[in-house]
Amino acid sequence: MNASVSKPVVTRFAPSPTGFLHIGGARTALFNWLFARHHGGKFLLRIEDTDKARSTTEAIDAILDGMRWLALDWDGHEYYQSQFWARHAEVAHQLLERGHAYRCWMSQDELAAQREKAQAERRPFRIESPWRECSDGPDAPFVIRLKAQRDGETVIEDQVQGKVTVQNAEIDDFVLLRSDGTPTYMLAVVVDDHDMGVTHVIRGDDHLNNAFRQLAIIRAMGWEEPIYAHVPLIHGPDGAKLSKRHGALGVDAYRDELGLLPEAVSNYLLRLGWGHGDDEIISRDQAIEWFDLAHVGKSPSRFDFKKLEHLNGHYIREADDDRLARLVAPALGIGDDQQPALVRAMPELKARAHDLNQLADGARFLFAERPVTVDEAASALLTGDARDHLRAAHEQLAKVDDWTHDATEQAVRSVADAAGVKLGKLAQPLRAALTGKTTSPGIFDVLVLLGKGESLSRIADQFLEPNE
Repeated sequence: MNASVSKPVVTRFAPSPTGFLHIGGARTALFNWLFARHHGGKFLLRIEDTDKARSTTEAIDAILDGMRWLALDWDGHEYYQSQFWARHAEVAHQLLERGHAYRCWMSQDELAAQREKAQAERRPFRIESPWRECSDGPDAPFVIRLKAQRDGETVIEDQVQGKVTVQNAEIDDFVLLRSDGTPTYMLAVVVDDHDMGVTHVIRGDDHLNNAFRQLAIIRAMGWEEPIYAHVPLIHGPDGAKLSKRHGALGVDAYRDELGLLPEAVSNYLLRLGWGHGDDEIISRDQAIEWFDLAHVGKSPSRFDFKKLEHLNGHYIREADDDRLARLVAPALGIGDDQQPALVRAMPELKARAHDLNQLADGARFLFAERPVTVDEAASALLTGDARDHLRAAHEQLAKVDDWTHDATEQAVRSVADAAGVKLGKLAQPLRAALTGKTTSPGIFDVLVLLGKGESLSRIADQFLEPNE
């Protein structure tokens, strides 16, 4: 099943610009990119914009943006399928001249009648055109259909699915060129792949049936056949086809709404359907070195957002602090002059975050205006004798000259000991006063990050009366 690579590899990713780059398409692009890079070949990008009514500039921009975000660079410029319509039509007429296609004047009513008859007889619908063996017809618009073989079988040695066989009688005389002269998807894909020198067609297994129709065109033209690899689709955790409720969002949403890092998304997509032993954390260089088609699984993989979130947390902890600060600064609404404070806090902040949203939320206390807004849960920590504890902590902390983690801890512990309470009894209201929340980095790290003046002011805001 594993065909050897005997000539320069050329793969392609060919999305339809009728929507954003969804997560399944991103995985297909990644697999094609890695296979080409592993073999030192080329990875091409072709926008299949033949459906002009549904193709949009916004969708094209989103696809290109998503590819760049995932660092899936393509060789040369991107291609647009609509630019090659004349070439597609040329091939259709060549097939006509060679006797592998025919002009068909069947009306929509005739087609509908054949479809209804097939349904009534409970058999698959196959076009039976009265024009299949005719060379002349009326002076009226016509389509060009492939004259598919009626006997024998077609076999594909798929690099993922294995040997797949279809009886040729199951392949109908599908349309190559519409009556307005525009090509169908089936023809355009074959011509473009051939002309672009694509050696390996790696795509979702929902295209497996298309492969047999496309192969019929290739063989009729006498062209070299590509190597096929049809990858099982991604399913949701419940085993159903992946949908929006499972996480089938556009790649831009993983970045802009969910706050994920591109290296985490790439790593997760790589492991959805492909494996290298027990390795879970796989760098881009390792992925290029290790990727092959032999280890792509035959069964659909299941999308698990918890695993993706966990993986993203790993990459956040590994990420450069300056980079993370640049990524979360817009969400915090801070300027360049405030970013150094964010960078300093990043080692503590990123230890607790699984995504950039959590990272930004955890950093908000650094830039909060006084008096700090205390949320409902944190307010509960400022009741009873909490304010008396804060007053005592403020008095002791004010005496600290060397504002370090150890010095502030020693001061707070002395207050807790004097009051006969556990450290947590004092740390919790301190956290509420300093950050307005019940969770934050370690309380002594918070004190150091805020600095002595700001820390004392925030604590005082919670126990001083307005006239004090």
